[in-house]
Amino acid sequence: MEEDFLLARSQETIDLLLTRRSAKALTMVEPGPSEDELQTILRAGARVPDHGKLAPWRFIVFRGEARGQFGAVLRDVYARAQPGATNDQLDFEAGRLTRAPVVVAVISRVTPGIKIPEWEQLLSAGAVCQNMLIAATALGFGAQWLTEWYAFDAKVNEALGLGENEKVAGYLYFGSESVPKDERPRPELSEITSEWAAKG
Repeated sequence: MEEDFLLARSQETIDLLLTRRSAKALTMVEPGPSEDELQTILRAGARVPDHGKLAPWRFIVFRGEARGQFGAVLRDVYARAQPGATNDQLDFEAGRLTRAPVVVAVISRVTPGIKIPEWEQLLSAGAVCQNMLIAATALGFGAQWLTEWYAFDAKVNEALGLGENEKVAGYLYFGSESVPKDERPRPELSEITSEWAAKG
């Protein structure tokens, strides 16, 4: 029957979407997602709209010692760009990825010169990030999507092994929450919504 192909209504999902709030990486603690939970988050990320079935994104996972090793790269790049940086500033840069137990860099990889607009490929990478935030929240973890200076730095991207048409869509931080999240103001729907009507 046709009903067999319809998904059941889920008020729990709606409630999650209407209350989801980013956590702060600075306040995340262990434990982070387990291997199985991380795979669930990544699979959720890969189930976004994808015109042309291009998969215009990929994932780079940082766990354990890799977070500090990549932090050493950030420290070195920052020191070269900011020769007057203090040791405290350099230590902060070195510790950026250790703020959370698990960090995933979502990489946008655009295929130029095809019928699928580049803009749609970029939007798909953004949808990946949001899906992963939602999945992590549903699993009980705090999650934050950040694009700080190192998401746009050529030397850092070289260390990541990014290709010519690849960019960092975001670094996603996942961990357990140690402090309650505060709500922030949201736009009134009446201020951001209109209905189109034909003129004349």
